Amino acid sequence: MRAAPTRRKIVLTSSNTAVLEPTGSVLTPDSTPAGPAGPLFNDFDISQQLKDRLAKAGFVTPTPVQAKAIPPALDGRDVLATAATGTGKTLSFLIPMIDYMDNTPAPPPVQAGKRQVKPIRSLILLPTRELAMQVLEAYGKIVPNAKGDAVLVCGGLSEGAQLEAVRRGPRLVVATPGRLEDYLKRGEISLRHVETLVLDEVDRMLDMGFLPAIRRIVGALPRDRQTMCYSATLDANIAEVVRDYVHQPVRVEIGTTSKPNERVELRAYTVMQDQKLSLLEKLLAEGEGTYLVFSRTKHGADRLSRKLEKLGHVTSVIHGDRSQSQRTAALKTFATGKSRILVATDVAARGIDISHIAHVVNYDLPGASDDFVHRIGRTGRAEKTGVATTFVMPQERNDARKMERDLKIKFQWLETDKNLKKEERNAPLDLQSVNDVMQLETRSWKTGSGDDKTQQSAPSASRPAGAGQRRRRSGSGGGGSRSGRARSGR
Repeated sequence: MRAAPTRRKIVLTSSNTAVLEPTGSVLTPDSTPAGPAGPLFNDFDISQQLKDRLAKAGFVTPTPVQAKAIPPALDGRDVLATAATGTGKTLSFLIPMIDYMDNTPAPPPVQAGKRQVKPIRSLILLPTRELAMQVLEAYGKIVPNAKGDAVLVCGGLSEGAQLEAVRRGPRLVVATPGRLEDYLKRGEISLRHVETLVLDEVDRMLDMGFLPAIRRIVGALPRDRQTMCYSATLDANIAEVVRDYVHQPVRVEIGTTSKPNERVELRAYTVMQDQKLSLLEKLLAEGEGTYLVFSRTKHGADRLSRKLEKLGHVTSVIHGDRSQSQRTAALKTFATGKSRILVATDVAARGIDISHIAHVVNYDLPGASDDFVHRIGRTGRAEKTGVATTFVMPQERNDARKMERDLKIKFQWLETDKNLKKEERNAPLDLQSVNDVMQLETRSWKTGSGDDKTQQSAPSASRPAGAGQRRRRSGSGGGGSRSGRARSGR
């Protein structure tokens, strides 16, 4: 933990001074020593210049996680925070970081090749490009000239431009672990003078297999630093990992992170696979606002997007196989309201920070309870309400019931209109009328419709067994192990 500047004290309101809790204590909203209306950003012991920039950006009242995490961080303490998605974690670490860099002398320039540059003072590690770009955008709202002051280091973007920006000597680097570790190995970046480290979405980074990279990156940092760790969940495995990186941290817990946001209305429909599209179209016609629709697979997301476009809906799509420019464009189109629907795989469950999403639709049932929590965490953000609708096929009903028990939730079970239009499936073939056997081989993929798994892996009764087997072997590389899907972002 770095030494705290003597100017710092913890002030939450103009009339109340907070005392830091003993090490290991848990700070909750109920114990906030604030005035009747709660703390304001103006009440924090930060520079007037930063207060003015926050006010200009429209930030007035801190969220609970900001009210609890910012004061100890301003005092130089390490912070270990768990909070549900959409609670304002980004500002809770940016404000102390910015205030410290603005009000303490920078380390002397360091030698970089043939020239001297300012050292990197702060490092933020996140699991996805989208999250990293959103943090950089938030930084730009409260820091003038942020373009040369902070650098994005992540995969999927021009390496040359990133390296050139790093060589100019930014004071902040916002990075994903894989690309940053690569630069470290090649000697393209120095982290020897980092004063503040933020590990955001720690649980997600571990899920994606980034632990070895994180260990090597942290090993390149000075031990005398401040560390702030944020995670949606904090089970025993995660706690054991972060214990190596924080020193006597102040624990901040806001809300319950293992269950869905209580402001989100949970609905479930029992629906046949061939009626899902019609049910989704019915929801779109009846409800207002934007829709984030989750598909289990990348191919399913693409196919659903094409179907919705044919029905006249302006739709964006995002998943692990999309290029960075495609993903950025899709998010921008959705965030600005040019498209009402965003179809996504779980790569977007924690990587999107858009406050106005009104509806989340689980077009395919998620594979795990945690995935469900993070999917629907995209709505009901910033004190707003939202609706999450889950499509459950009859054979999945037991899985959905188990999810209810595991998460201690209760779906509002709704009946699907039996008269909903069904998607057309391939009609049976008359083998006697087929002259070219290759028609049987190519027929399923030409249609481009239907469920991923049933279309690609279940051999048709009217298709030769050998053809189906050849097709499964040739496509086996796209599935991979569970861990492989996690790494690629699905």
